[in-house]
Amino acid sequence: MALIDAPEQTADGKTAPTVSFVSLGCPKALVDSERILTQLRAEGYGITRSHHGADLVIVNTCGFLDSAKAESLAAIGDAMAENGKVIVTGCMGAQPEEIRGHFPGVLAVTGPQQYETVVAAVHEAAPPAHDPFVDLVPPQGLKLTPRHYAYLKISEGCNNRCSFCIIPQLRGDLVSRPAAEVMREAEKLVKAGVKELLVISQDTSAYGVDIRYAESPWRDQPLKAKFADLSGALGELGVWVRMHYVYPYPHVDEVIPLMAERKILPYLDIPFQHASPRVLKAMRRPGNQDKTLERIRRWREICPDITLRSTFIVGFPGETDEDFELLLDWLAEAQLDRVGCFQYEPVQGATANGLGLEAVPDTVKAQRHKRFMAAQQAISTRKLKAKVGKRLPVIIDEAGPSVAKGRSMADAPEIDGNVYVASRRPLRQGDIVTVKIERSDAYDLHGVAV
Repeated sequence: MALIDAPEQTADGKTAPTVSFVSLGCPKALVDSERILTQLRAEGYGITRSHHGADLVIVNTCGFLDSAKAESLAAIGDAMAENGKVIVTGCMGAQPEEIRGHFPGVLAVTGPQQYETVVAAVHEAAPPAHDPFVDLVPPQGLKLTPRHYAYLKISEGCNNRCSFCIIPQLRGDLVSRPAAEVMREAEKLVKAGVKELLVISQDTSAYGVDIRYAESPWRDQPLKAKFADLSGALGELGVWVRMHYVYPYPHVDEVIPLMAERKILPYLDIPFQHASPRVLKAMRRPGNQDKTLERIRRWREICPDITLRSTFIVGFPGETDEDFELLLDWLAEAQLDRVGCFQYEPVQGATANGLGLEAVPDTVKAQRHKRFMAAQQAISTRKLKAKVGKRLPVIIDEAGPSVAKGRSMADAPEIDGNVYVASRRPLRQGDIVTVKIERSDAYDLHGVAV
């Protein structure tokens, strides 16, 4: 999103109030930030990059891990030091006593998704200066992502109760948006020039279960609030559609043919977390990884070039050497394309803290993390090397004088690899070009536009 550095004036010459904004955490929090900014911009507020000189600062926090809380507190501290008028929102805002314990002078503290409360706090601290010539926003709202891709949030909250996670405490149970409402937002984004929609929620494949997959009218036809139905509808918009945070429920199988047909991207982001049945049970996660391997094989039969991304946790309380070796064996058999790994970090309020399981020493966590990443790097290197010589569609994220940076269908922004594209003709951000891959490394591809 383009931020406005200079203060704006209303028709009568008054200076419109300005807000500086800090957005931390996951893409779901980024969407929350975009909604708040869109509302404020619609009311005539200027948005600035600098805390200094702004009428106030909003900090959208992350509170999932202690390290994320530390980052959030540091951002609040910087805003207090540079400006002094600070409103705090987001996941850490669900624990206001901790924030006010560090910074008693903050103007307001609100939890995640509380857009109206945030805007009301802004109104109180810096009343809006209404001006019909200023109070205009594009139909798709304001975005913090580049113009050519956008996150599309289809639900809030989560019904799962994973023992290591406090997201339901912070964001509540699953609340799905009507399918037609999601599609209207998606269509506005596409009309505004978005080439890639990244579908997100806490549990994307559970979409609609809370509203019993209710139908809503879309293009004169009823559309169910169901993962597969919504995927099919999004696939008719003519842009890349990428699915994130998909739990491997059985009905996920229904979208694989859509990927084979290129209605949506052949890409699934599935948080498997572990492979040991014992650890998965303690995590309160689905535990039959043998069946998961069989499903992965079936997916690849239907859509051979499907990209599977996942995240794992090593060092969960009670994880033994045998559990970890089982995880490595499973990883070797699954041959996932993109993998992230985190060392377990206890979260205040998580049920895992009360399981009575023996903590894994930090040195052991670090060793396991290093071994896990080395094993996955070897898999990733082999998989990327197999793409050398192929021609792949690539979306350009950053233009360059001779080499541009982009992503293939197998790469989500910020978390996966890149494709570096040499080209004699100028390439622009958002272009989708065919690239002949000439070489690879452990995470990235290099090629020439053809």
